[in-house]
Amino acid sequence: MTYTTYSSLRGRTVFISGGSSGIGAELVRAFAQQGSHVAFCGTKAGGGDALIAELTQAGHAAPLYEACDVRDIPALQAMLNRVAHQFGPVRVLVNNAGRDDRHALDELTPDYWDNCLAINLRHQVFATQTVARQLKAASLGGSIINMGSISWMRGRPNLIGYTTSKAAISGMTRSLARELGEAGIRVNALVPGAIVTERQTQLWRSPEEDQKFIDLQCLKFRLDSTHVARSTLFLASDDSDGITGQNLIVDAGLAQVSVAG
Repeated sequence: MTYTTYSSLRGRTVFISGGSSGIGAELVRAFAQQGSHVAFCGTKAGGGDALIAELTQAGHAAPLYEACDVRDIPALQAMLNRVAHQFGPVRVLVNNAGRDDRHALDELTPDYWDNCLAINLRHQVFATQTVARQLKAASLGGSIINMGSISWMRGRPNLIGYTTSKAAISGMTRSLARELGEAGIRVNALVPGAIVTERQTQLWRSPEEDQKFIDLQCLKFRLDSTHVARSTLFLASDDSDGITGQNLIVDAGLAQVSVAG
């Protein structure tokens, strides 16, 4: 199957948080294949080595990787500024980093709650702040894409910290779109449904779980990271230059069903 190449993304500086595995790694692949200058972060030193080797062996420019804990806001902002110094202002920011750890209400502590929001929500605001300053200083427009989740739309239990963060991303996106629109900076949320990743497969996936999602979806196949990546490319490209403040849901119709499963 042949997919779209976006000429507007060639040579454009792209930053992806949480890009060393799962959806994030597929995002790195997708933008590298478009000819973008890609930088990404993960939590481990050397965590991007295998992905960089894969892409360079395929003939693409080597992305830039640094270990960076997105909970450390000064470190994240410093990395974003180093990326801008090397490649030029970040024209595409994908705030992807997050963890959908399970937890019951009775298990919550204030520290756990604060950490959950720091991993899934807070860094998106401050990364956006830094990139918006870069773009305004250079009089450039850009596209900021915040990674949401339909989990809050479905009221998934045992995920209250995660679902609260993902619900907040929707409101944050709409406010930032209004605030940054005059500068030509678009802000949208990409909202995945049940996506097959290595983490999901290792921790929770089973044939029974697969079938449950397929039964609930309008489209009868499991989604994977490539479905998210292709939609993200569209939001990042100039082909979507009239779209801002929106939630683009990529879930095969799962969110149409209101269940707490």
